[in-house]
Amino acid sequence: MDFTFTEEQQAAAEAARGVFAGVAPDAVPSPALTQGAVADDFDRALWARLASADLLSLLLDEEYGGAGLDAIALCLVLREASKVLARVPLLESSAAAAALQAYGGPELKSSLLARAGRGEIVLTVAAHGRTGHDPAELAVTARQNDPAGATGTTGTGDEHGAGGPGEPGAGEWVLDGVQTVVPWAYDADFVVVPARTGDDRSVLAVVARGHEGVVLAEQISTTGERLGELRLESARIADRDVITADGAWEWLRALLTTGTCAQALGLGERVLAMTGEYAGKREQFGHPIATFQAVAVQAADRYIDLRAMEVTLWQAAWRIASGAPGALPASGDVAVAKIWASEGVRRVVQTAQHLHGGFGADVDYPLHRYHAWAKHLELSLGPAAAHEEALGDLLAAHPLG
Repeated sequence: MDFTFTEEQQAAAEAARGVFAGVAPDAVPSPALTQGAVADDFDRALWARLASADLLSLLLDEEYGGAGLDAIALCLVLREASKVLARVPLLESSAAAAALQAYGGPELKSSLLARAGRGEIVLTVAAHGRTGHDPAELAVTARQNDPAGATGTTGTGDEHGAGGPGEPGAGEWVLDGVQTVVPWAYDADFVVVPARTGDDRSVLAVVARGHEGVVLAEQISTTGERLGELRLESARIADRDVITADGAWEWLRALLTTGTCAQALGLGERVLAMTGEYAGKREQFGHPIATFQAVAVQAADRYIDLRAMEVTLWQAAWRIASGAPGALPASGDVAVAKIWASEGVRRVVQTAQHLHGGFGADVDYPLHRYHAWAKHLELSLGPAAAHEEALGDLLAAHPLG
């Protein structure tokens, strides 16, 4: 078997390294010294460079100006982005666009995808539910409301009105509920919101920022980035802007989770490299501390963590990209990858702080920023314990052997 990346995937990673080469992790104020958000917006200049390098349209088909690549290519790019703490909604916008392409109706796709691939509009996803711990699709209720009086009908995702996103046509959906910690909520043009119908189905609603019935409340991440609590108060969404296809939300959630694992891997690799550089220069008792057995063993343990994070990441990304069957559903591989990513990135940054000593907490040195981002990634889309529980449920439902 051939486990190497394709030429196209490697080219995407190489292009990403070129774009991110000049990005400074400390380009914004330190979250440790800032009350409120570290910036009012994401890095728009970097976003434009990503668009120029065709890295915002990796997963889109050629008809939308994309490269037609897969989740593996996206994860390779995300890995490079997190090494420099790139402040862009690359994961959220790319994953949302991919879900719209795979499951959305033709009008929804034609109105949004090409523009998203060119970076003209930004998409994000409300994926954390009401509290950050409960399933996101259960935090919002969705019911159909036909203006002509036909209620309770089921949309197909292909039945659209004449207007653009947010303009009701022949029918509409009414959404009520709360989604917490929505990334880039104040900067994105559209939020993809999972919701639950009365007959226990999951749907995805594409909601424009500023849409009537949508209220945002500011929240601040450990990274210092501005998040948003999204409150939907009888928000009426056009039928054409609601995706009802089976499996759409589950697929999008799996891609988001796997992308988060890629970010954790890239961050961990950069932190371990920083630690190696520091330990090779810092001397005690006349010798670099890297030569001390206790230091070398801790660094070696974290290297093993990173390799486990890497192999489980690519297994999950491959299952999503290929649709290949396995002993467990693809969600099992995603759960394993997130368990390793959450635990591994936490151990890497903790060891780095320990080996750096007081220097690691110096706000003029970027390690504390990586620590803050690592904590955010550890908990984003569920901590290790949540995915261990999900994996246990899968093993119970699909006995191995």
